[in-house]
Amino acid sequence: MDSDVLQSPGLQTEPQNPPSGGSDLIVEMVGISKSFGGLQALRDVNLTVRRSEVLGLVGDNAAGKSTLMKILTGAYHADQGSIRFDGAPAQIQRPHDSRRLGIEMIYQDLGMCGKRSVVANLFLGRERSRLSLGFLTILDWPAMRRDARRILSNLHIDIESLDRPIEKLSGGQRQAVAIGRAVSFDPKVVIMDEPTASLALKEVEAVLDLVRKLKANGISVIFISHRLQDVFSVADRIAVLRSGELVGAYPTAAVTPDEIVRLMFLGRPGGEEAA
Repeated sequence: MDSDVLQSPGLQTEPQNPPSGGSDLIVEMVGISKSFGGLQALRDVNLTVRRSEVLGLVGDNAAGKSTLMKILTGAYHADQGSIRFDGAPAQIQRPHDSRRLGIEMIYQDLGMCGKRSVVANLFLGRERSRLSLGFLTILDWPAMRRDARRILSNLHIDIESLDRPIEKLSGGQRQAVAIGRAVSFDPKVVIMDEPTASLALKEVEAVLDLVRKLKANGISVIFISHRLQDVFSVADRIAVLRSGELVGAYPTAAVTPDEIVRLMFLGRPGGEEAA
């Protein structure tokens, strides 16, 4: 798709030519295409994320958002295209590779064990041991509890009891714990999939504040959401996907929610179908 057809007075998109590796870029996805059988899920997508930036990623259902992020996190492999991370070529073949680079994804279902405590979920899969005898491992719960308090305190997350089962927390508190767990891996990029879905207004504001804190701490955030008011509240730029193609990436201050909706459903501003 030619980016020139998207230009109109008052609505400026960034060029969709392959990115050039500028020093302010932490993620560069170039020419990403992906098919599932006869279904073309992504077609020649170029997406960049800058350092300490919140990038809103929007699009209708089946626009390709999840597929693109699963390629970035190693859950899927692109049929074509390349990825650069922190200025260097990145070979992301599995989720372990993306985590090693410093990419964390918080899925919509949060991936937590409801009956286990806040501490247990923060260290799920990377529990610390005090003693290991091969067949017997004694976990270091005091150390994990101390680190859990530090992680949550640094993000100003207030949870009354760290021993409380996750299923007993509110939706906003569970989302906060998931963010705390992602941050504990010392990431450079955090991907958040519909983080404010089904939350009460007060909890939505708390989660958005956490997104701002991540940015203030130098962490880039890819914020996927259907709630445009939340995207506009925190995003520096908004990237729009439609039918597997990147329509454009727009400075948030230079675009309106109505224009983003037109881009999501029609492919170009002004209500016309993009060529």
